[in-house]
Amino acid sequence: MSVSVVQLHNLSKQYPHSSKRAVSDLSFEIEEGTVFGLLGPNGAGKSTTVMMLCGLTKPDSGSVSVFGLAMPENGGEVRKRIGVAPQEIALFPTLTAYENLFYFGRMYGMQTTEITTQIKTYLTTFGLIEKKNKMVSTFSGGMKRRLNLIAAILHKPKLIILDEPTAGVDVQSRNMILSFLDTIKQQGTTIIYSSHVLEEAERICSHLGIIDEGKLITSGTKGAILGAHDDCKNLEQVFLKLTGKNIRD
Repeated sequence: MSVSVVQLHNLSKQYPHSSKRAVSDLSFEIEEGTVFGLLGPNGAGKSTTVMMLCGLTKPDSGSVSVFGLAMPENGGEVRKRIGVAPQEIALFPTLTAYENLFYFGRMYGMQTTEITTQIKTYLTTFGLIEKKNKMVSTFSGGMKRRLNLIAAILHKPKLIILDEPTAGVDVQSRNMILSFLDTIKQQGTTIIYSSHVLEEAERICSHLGIIDEGKLITSGTKGAILGAHDDCKNLEQVFLKLTGKNIRD
C-alpha cells in the first residue's frame, strides 16, 4: 500500500504588493519512494511551494502536510526529518568542509560518533575526503555543490528536497551527483527534484509535476505524461508545449 509523504490541498499564496498569486489552488501528493520532479519556468511558484513544504512560508489558504504532520504548525519536527539542498550554496565559507558538516550534524541533533562516521563516508563517496580540512572559500563550484548536498543528507533524511543540485558544476561532478541520487532512490528515499535541466529530470524522476503561474498544469508518472504527448520526443518538448516558448525572467 502506497503512503503519501507530502500532501498539498488547494494551496495558495500571494505576496504583499504582488498583483497575482505566487501559488494558486495547488494540489498534489508525493508517495513514499517517489522521485518527484517539480518543474516550471522562472517565476512559476516552485520556490514558494518548497518554502511552504518546509514550513518557512505560511500559505494564505489550503493545507500542507509532510509525514502526516500539518505545516507550518509542525515545522520544527518536520525539518528534522527532511534534507534541503537549496540552489544558493548554504555553507560557511570561512569554515572547513569538516567543520561545516559537523555544525550541520549537531544542528540535526546527531551524536558525535554518528556525525564523524557519516562525514567520512560521504566525503569519500563525493571525492572530497582529501579536502576535509580546507576552507570552503577555496573550493571550486563543483566541490561546493557536492558539499552542499552532503550537508542536506548527513542525517539520513527520509525526504530530500533538491533545488538545482547540479547548477554550475562540471560534467564529472554532475555525473557523480546524479549517480548518487540514482543510488539513494533505489534505497527508497523520497526526493523532490527541481531543475531547469530537463534531461536530468527525465533521467532520475519517476513522477512529474509541471507548474506555471502558480498553477499545476499536469502531474503523474513520467511515463504517463510523456505518453500523453506522443508528438514530443522528450520531456523538454513536452515542457515547452505546455508552458510555451516565451522567455521568463
